[in-house]
This record gives sequence, C-alpha cells and structure tokens, in this order.
Amino acid sequence: MEFHFLGTGSGVPSTSRNVSGLVVRFLQRKSTQWLFDCGEATQHQILQCPITLTKIDRIFISHLHGDHLFGLPGLLCSRSAQGAKTPITIYGPDGVEQFVRTSLTVSKSFLSYDLQFITIEEGILYEDDSIKVETLLLDHVMPSYAFKLTEAEQPGSLKVKELQVIGIEPGPIYQRIKAGEKVELADGRLIDGANYIEPNKKGRTVVIAGDTRPIEAMVSFAAEANLLIHEGTFRHEKKDHADQFGHSTISEVTELAKRANVSQLILTHISSRYAGEEETLEADAHAVLPGTIIASDFMVYKLMNNA
Repeated sequence: MEFHFLGTGSGVPSTSRNVSGLVVRFLQRKSTQWLFDCGEATQHQILQCPITLTKIDRIFISHLHGDHLFGLPGLLCSRSAQGAKTPITIYGPDGVEQFVRTSLTVSKSFLSYDLQFITIEEGILYEDDSIKVETLLLDHVMPSYAFKLTEAEQPGSLKVKELQVIGIEPGPIYQRIKAGEKVELADGRLIDGANYIEPNKKGRTVVIAGDTRPIEAMVSFAAEANLLIHEGTFRHEKKDHADQFGHSTISEVTELAKRANVSQLILTHISSRYAGEEETLEADAHAVLPGTIIASDFMVYKLMNNA
C-alpha cells in the first residue's frame, strides 16, 4: 500500500499545507486508489502526484466540515471530463449525498458515470475477499469517523528448502503442494502438501482517523495496527483550544498510539500556526513515541507487506 498525503493542514489552507486529502494506492489490486477526505483544491494537489482520478473508485468522507468536503464536487466533475465511465461509491455521514447532488444540480453538472452513496454507521462498512473496512465514531463537534482497513490473511509460502532436502526440485508439482494436496512422487512416496506450507501471513491493518478529541475507544480500535494516521492539530499548550474545537494535541495522540502499540504513527491535520516548526513538532512527538512522522503535503509513505 502507498499513502499519498495530498493535504495535511487543518481548517484553513496555507502556502505549505493544503486542507485534508489522502489517497491510498493498492499496488497489488491493479493500482486501485481510494480517497479519504476531499478538501478544497484536492484535485489540484492530485495534478502534482502520480494519482489518477479515473482509478479512484471509492471515496471516504470522515465528516462534513468544509476542509474535508468542499473539493468533492469539482473532483467528481474533473473525473468525468477525463472520460471516466466506472462508478464511484462515496461513503460519508448523513448529508454528504445531499451536498454532492445539490452542488451538481445547481451548477448543471453532469457526470459520465454513476454515483452510489452509503451512509456511515459504526461497524463494518465494506468487505470483499481481500480487505475489510470498519468504522469508529469519534468525538468532534459533529459526527466524525475513523476507518480501519484490515487485509485478509495471505497464504503462507512454500517451505522450498525442506522440499529440496527430500529431493523435490521446483516445477509444476510445487503448485499442487502449495494447494495443500497429497502428492504421490515418482518413487512412490506420498507427501502431504499441508506439511510444506508456512502458516498464513496476517494481513496488514491501517487506521485513518478524522477530526477528533482523543478517545479511549481508539486504543482498542487501533491495537497492534501497522499504521495509524491521526490528527495532531495542536501542541500541548493549546490543549484547551483543542478541546473546545474537537481536536487532539500531539502529546495526547502519541500517548494513545503508544498504548495501542501501533507500529507507525503519522500525524496530520497540522494547524497553520506551526508553519516552519516541523522540527519542534517532531521533537514533541518523539518525546513520547520515537519514530512518529509529521506528515507533509505530497509525502508518500509505503507500507511494506508483513513478514
């Protein structure tokens, strides 16, 4: 998976950070791309990175504040102008469909593809053979959600060295062994393929949180996640301000991620008041959780497969 950070600022864009937008690119799913939040100018940010509008087939809107939503009608229209025919499914809180359809109707915009809207509720939002998306209601000044992406287990690899020890060299027979079949060898020996396959590999887990105050439920929701992407709008001295407007401080999120034992934390939704202070923000985060990354616009984070 690749994570393309299109906008990493908070409510008001700045010269260094646009408002919220994130694309997840699934390299092993024909480069399928999912968009998480779509603040104003998200489509312009996409022009400067290797994301293709026509390959975006699912859009997840965490909540209905403009810095997460106002770029959506324009992006949909540009996707149509590029000749897209494949449908898009948009997941969001109640009201997202009304916003999009009203915007398209008033502007007399017509799309070359179908839209499907699914209203978010807590629980399983989407599931197919390879991935599941679950949601958690957060604590913001309006309904806001976190999304947990969990990959299905991957089949274990063949124990090639063990097969070679007993005289079985690579060839078509490996496919039958990998399928777990009982195989009779040319010399009459019978082997059970299941004995020559490593245990299944656990799928990766990623949590992407919308705007929120820190909540205890996130500890279990993100437990042992490979990656947690969470807002860290303010430094600790602005905690009262963060509480008032439904946001989190960097120290609160790093403590939460440490308790959840996540492998990697990336902080985003950074207030424009901290322009040029990335090293200070990073120091705040590393004081609690070393290795935490402060996201920046156009940053790409590649999540490797589980070993």
